[in-house]
Amino acid sequence: MDPVTIYITGTAGAGKTTLTTAWKAWMHDQGYSVTTVNLDPGMEDPNFDPDVDVRDWVKLEDVMATAKLGPNGAQIAASDMVAVNLASVRDALEPLRSDYVLVDTPGQVELFAFREASRAIVEELGGDRSLIAFLFDPMLTRVPSGFVSLLLFSSTVQFRFGLPLVNVLAKDDLLTEEERHQIATWCETPESLYDAITATPPRGDALPSAELFRALEILGPNWNVLPTSAREERGFADLYNAVQQVFFGGEDLDKDSGRPAENH
Repeated sequence: MDPVTIYITGTAGAGKTTLTTAWKAWMHDQGYSVTTVNLDPGMEDPNFDPDVDVRDWVKLEDVMATAKLGPNGAQIAASDMVAVNLASVRDALEPLRSDYVLVDTPGQVELFAFREASRAIVEELGGDRSLIAFLFDPMLTRVPSGFVSLLLFSSTVQFRFGLPLVNVLAKDDLLTEEERHQIATWCETPESLYDAITATPPRGDALPSAELFRALEILGPNWNVLPTSAREERGFADLYNAVQQVFFGGEDLDKDSGRPAENH
C-alpha cells in the first residue's frame, strides 16, 4: 500500500518542525516506519534532520542572491521552484518506502495554502492517501477570537486542497490547566464559544466575531482540536488514531505488512 502522507502546516511559530520531529520519534517507538520531508527552502532549524530535504535543490539564500530578491519575494520564488523540482523530490522519496510520510511545510502558512505550486506538490507527492494536520498556536487558541480565526483559516486550507484535515493544538504545555479546559469546552459545546465571543463587543465598524462564528456553523468545520505537547510527548496517540480513523476506519496498521490489522 502507498504510505499515508501528512502535511503539517499552521501559522508561523505554531511548532510544525518540532511536532514533525517528535511525532516521528513516537511512531518509531510504536514500530512504524516514517519518512520526514522538509518543504521549506528557508529552514534554519539545526535540530531537524529530514530524510528528504528540498534544500538539496532549492535554498532560500541562493534564490535571494541569484534573483536579487528580499526574503519575502525570495520565499515566493523558492516555493515555485520547489514545484519545478518535484520529480527530484519524488525520486528521493521512492526508495524510502514507509508507512507514513510527514511533510514539514514552509513556516509561512500562506506559502503553502495560497500558492498554486503547493496544490501541484500535494497532488504529485501524496496522491489519494493525503491528510493535512493544521496546527493551532496555543497563544491564539486561548482567546475566543483567535480560536475562531484559526478555525476559519483551517477551513480555508481544507477548502483549498480538498483533503481530510485534522486540527491540532500544538504546544499545549504552554497553557494553564484552566485554559486547556476552556478550549476543550469550546470544542465540545460550540455554544460556549459563541457566548465567549458575544461577551466581547466588536470594535468600531469591524464585522462582529459572532457573525463570523455563524458563518463557521454554515461551513460545518471540524470543531475538534487535538491537544499535543512535543516537549511532554503527549497527544501523539490521539493524533495517530485520528489519522487511522480517516483512512482505515479506526483500524491500526499491521507493523509488518503496512495494512490494516485483521484483529482490529
